[in-house]
Amino acid sequence: MRESTTTDVDPETIHQIGLKQVAEIEKEQLAIANKLGYKDLKSFAAAIAVDPKLHAHSREEILDLYRKYIGQMEPKLPQLFGRLPKAKLLVMPDEPFREKDASAAEYVTGTPDGSRPGHVMVNTSDPEKRLTINMESTAYHEGVPGHHLQLSMAQEVGTLPPFRQHGFWGAYVEGWALYSERLGKEVGFYQDPYNDYGRLQDEMLRAIRLVVDTGLHYKHWTRDKVVQFFHDHSAEDEPNVQSETNRYISWPGQALSYKMGQLEILDLRTHAQKELGSKFDIREFHDQVIDSGALPLDVLQTQINDWIAQKKAAAK
Repeated sequence: MRESTTTDVDPETIHQIGLKQVAEIEKEQLAIANKLGYKDLKSFAAAIAVDPKLHAHSREEILDLYRKYIGQMEPKLPQLFGRLPKAKLLVMPDEPFREKDASAAEYVTGTPDGSRPGHVMVNTSDPEKRLTINMESTAYHEGVPGHHLQLSMAQEVGTLPPFRQHGFWGAYVEGWALYSERLGKEVGFYQDPYNDYGRLQDEMLRAIRLVVDTGLHYKHWTRDKVVQFFHDHSAEDEPNVQSETNRYISWPGQALSYKMGQLEILDLRTHAQKELGSKFDIREFHDQVIDSGALPLDVLQTQINDWIAQKKAAAK
């Protein structure tokens, strides 16, 4: 757990954080469902599952949606960052030989010299079975301002040693990508309420992980209890629930990294806003977070606190 989260937060605290996050996200989801005319989340999820308008109709449509969302985000990036990577980003379909077992989408880093751009690799198989409501949040997570922006910036900071340019700390890297999904909301996207619900679904999965991973390995939950918690608090289908449960059993602690990293970045941002007041600049904050390569969360906290102190000293 310490290795995965790069913190000393104890398992009981993480479990309680997870329960709180699940409850808060459910409230947001229910508000969207009520707005769209549904009384509860189960009936809303059931309607989504059979609505052809919320499913893809072709492989090309899936690629077009990812390109659309990344394309609309790119002009907004100067509002959020002072420095941007030079590396280009392409959206490409998974190769046919591996699409059967590939995730919905993943990021492949470009080369440091720019000879190969970064790629968001998208699984376009069985398009009619794929919901479109998660594609906007996934585009921001895997593309910009998520993995592509952060990993490309790390490679382009020439003053960093190679182990930091190419380093990977899951809590930081995945925490940043999950945080980036919310940035889309902050700059005015997720205009379609179904896509906003899809964003919350993605966040709910990461919150559930805090509960069930600590449930398994700290509270000694049974497999059935983990599966039941999933069904009580998400719309994940049975094969995915079983696959996720296998993952947590066989890889203790790894699933804690995403949400713990996101929450740490959000906490540091709130702290910086409180300390700096009118001197707080979101672009400077984001530059501080991503310009040093991936960091353990305790080192990131030190870096942000040092930056706050420097800003205060300069103001005086």
